[in-house]
Amino acid sequence: MKRKVCVVVTARPSYSRIKTALQAIVAHPALELQLIAAASALLDRYGNVVDDMVEDGFTVDASVHTVVEGNSPITTAKTTGLGLIELAGEFTRFRPDVVVTIADRFETLATAVAAAYLNIPLAHVQGGEITGSIDEKVRHSVTKLADLHFVSTEQAREYVMRMGESPETVHVTGCPSIDLAAEVRRSPALDFDPLEKYGGVGADVDLSKGYLVVLQHPVTTEHHLARAHITETLHAIQDANLPALWFWPNLDSGSDGTSRGIRIFREREKTADIHFFKNMHPPDFLRLVYNSRCIVGNSSVAIRECSFLGVPAVNIGTRQAGRERGHNVTDVDYDRHEILTAIRHFLTRPPIRSSGIYGDGFAGTRIAELLATSELKSEKKLTYGTEQSVDLRPTLLAPLRAGIPS
Repeated sequence: MKRKVCVVVTARPSYSRIKTALQAIVAHPALELQLIAAASALLDRYGNVVDDMVEDGFTVDASVHTVVEGNSPITTAKTTGLGLIELAGEFTRFRPDVVVTIADRFETLATAVAAAYLNIPLAHVQGGEITGSIDEKVRHSVTKLADLHFVSTEQAREYVMRMGESPETVHVTGCPSIDLAAEVRRSPALDFDPLEKYGGVGADVDLSKGYLVVLQHPVTTEHHLARAHITETLHAIQDANLPALWFWPNLDSGSDGTSRGIRIFREREKTADIHFFKNMHPPDFLRLVYNSRCIVGNSSVAIRECSFLGVPAVNIGTRQAGRERGHNVTDVDYDRHEILTAIRHFLTRPPIRSSGIYGDGFAGTRIAELLATSELKSEKKLTYGTEQSVDLRPTLLAPLRAGIPS
């Protein structure tokens, strides 16, 4: 009998982080895919990722609407709670053998808690990484709820084991988004017109002499500064004197401030050579990034995929603080002059060499094989250190049992 693998995609970036694993699960003779789309993955203003999944040939087995409007800390908490309620119902209905959750967004926590309380083994992709903001708390919490860990790097594996996870459950698979980047590097030509294919709003930009890609999200712990942060970036991009293709922020606390800052700037600065998009099919987006002069903002794509592709990245602020980096990243503060200086520096540098820090292009197949062959348990061993896996429960419980009469 095939193992039923339930994968929950909750946001635009989550799909690119898991797409090749979904393909490998469908192709694996011992696995059956159950695919759930939830939260902002269902919202048109963030690109409606379901359209991309269907176009790629996947069947979406359930759509779970959980987003509470407001883009504030309280609506983030309520969205997470609603996700827990709704996903618990779907998991009960589907009865999967294992649930797969992705990365570190707040919706991921709802997936993890629902699976854990239903005693369904949980596999977590991209645990063990260090970054800024609330994402790190979510990521490490999901690690402790998970039973299988598919990490991107050796350092991430070490961190997961230092959190007490059994070494035999922690596997370095690489990041599935690098699989997509590898495909793009084999066929890098920008063979479509992004404005014609995806529409968007803003200037009718000419990309023939080079362009920038911008992707900046609010930082949850600095959500009240989102508008000020994005305004600095907008001025830097305008002063760079290159066309820019700008992508709308994720659904995070502060995204209203980010969006408002973009809209006000767009109205006031009529000459700005910027075109704005909601979303793009993952291979098209990576192909667009690969052919750009530089990516600017605070998205992990600049750290992960762009390290593999050798695309220069200006990383702004604290959102990616602590994440492992390749040779392509320059870190700057929320300051238009620092941002502009870093962009201009990259424009005069020779090409940047590729880094395989986040994978080699085969993560999806590794994840599928591990899902098919790993022992599935929803009960953990307690471990100490990273040298060995030891069940410590008998030792810990002995003093308690000694005081209980037989």
